[in-house]
Amino acid sequence: MSLALYLPALPRIPRRYAPVLFAFFLSISLSGVLAAAITAVNTGLETGFVGRWLHAYALAWSFAFPAVTVVAPRVRALVERLTA
Repeated sequence: MSLALYLPALPRIPRRYAPVLFAFFLSISLSGVLAAAITAVNTGLETGFVGRWLHAYALAWSFAFPAVTVVAPRVRALVERLTA
């Protein structure tokens, strides 16, 4: 069975917004994972971890989103030049 049978149809977003959506989803997921890992390494998984992680996550994402927005097109162009 397809998962589409259980999920409502999502609204379609115009394709011109694809680069911004890509940057949003990549930055939000990657900054969350990295903030959790770095917070755990630096402070451990002790009391207050979630609060410290959320603080680090918000700070990391505020840098990650603009960085991905600027860097991703250049990386795509580089990959395009390097591949056949």
